[in-house]
Amino acid sequence: MNAFATAYRNLTCAAAALMICTLSSMAFVESTATVPGNDTQVTTIAHAAAPSWFGQPQPAVLVD
Repeated sequence: MNAFATAYRNLTCAAAALMICTLSSMAFVESTATVPGNDTQVTTIAHAAAPSWFGQPQPAVLVD
């Protein structure tokens, strides 16, 4: 029974890894499909908007 549990776990992990790789490669291909600045691109993958507190509103300034 332990061999079946191990095989099931390995199959589940392999399927999840395949799905993650497929989705990330599709997102990469879609994001690089057109020239930057071309407004005719239609985005079909939902992208999560970063909350307003994430990052800085403007670039940091280095002071000597």
